[in-house]
Amino acid sequence: MEIYIKLFEVLFPVFFVVGIGYYIGLKKPKLDTSFITDFGANIGSPAIIFYSVVTTGLTFDLFKSYFVYYLIAIIGFSFVGIIFLFFLKKDIVMELPPFILPNTGNMGLPICLFAYGSQGLGIAGAISCLIILFHFTLGVFLASKNFNFGVIIKSPSFYAIFISVIFLYFDLDAPNFIINTTMLLTYATIFLIMMSLGIALTRLKVFSFGNALISSFARVIIGPIIGYAIIIYFNLTGYAAGVLLIQCSMPSAVLTYLVGSMYSPKKIVDNIASMIVVSTILSFVTVPIIVFISLKYFF
Repeated sequence: MEIYIKLFEVLFPVFFVVGIGYYIGLKKPKLDTSFITDFGANIGSPAIIFYSVVTTGLTFDLFKSYFVYYLIAIIGFSFVGIIFLFFLKKDIVMELPPFILPNTGNMGLPICLFAYGSQGLGIAGAISCLIILFHFTLGVFLASKNFNFGVIIKSPSFYAIFISVIFLYFDLDAPNFIINTTMLLTYATIFLIMMSLGIALTRLKVFSFGNALISSFARVIIGPIIGYAIIIYFNLTGYAAGVLLIQCSMPSAVLTYLVGSMYSPKKIVDNIASMIVVSTILSFVTVPIIVFISLKYFF
């Protein structure tokens, strides 16, 4: 019974806040959410990266290890995505991002935080560093079929990752005023991005439910299977393995839609939006199962 109470404590805050966003999106369909997007990209995400990586007891070796483990997972996601897109006769390049870039930020970070505390946030942050880095490198390259180095240079998150790794590598202690500031920004951003996810679900449309359902199956079902295979192969244990499994089970990231909107044709963007909506809805069923397994076997 205790594990079910813990499961409820982990998931209820996340789904409740997403529900608030969904309600606001329905009541105010013309609400301008660009502030949340700009705040999250330029201030919130860098703060989350620094706070979760530097102040949660994460070591450089642990950061490096789970950075690599999730990189292996992304390679696995890529193979699965290529196979599914080939058989669905979709654009294998431009429609690959929602397969390989899960929503480890909006949903993954708070779930891992509530499941495993600050230690879980640290591992989740290390994984999110990789995903954020890929959004503005590989994600842009796939969406535009053209690598744009300027996007990386202009991304505050890139510098946050670089600075955080320096702090970890040299085992530096961050000043308290920076810790306090990034803590406030982290929790404020987590709330805002969860709420924005709910709002986004009221705006993104499903254009091809059958194809989106098949693609979403690859994201929320095969994703955690790949994560579990990595756990078994590398003999991973404890909370860090649980975080890896949870992060592999996340639905497609909303940011893949935003990046696609800037670089890809409308038809491609519509397909990406469909997969985000359907995979997110499916995750409301699959994620509780994965979190339950994580809490039961990896603690």
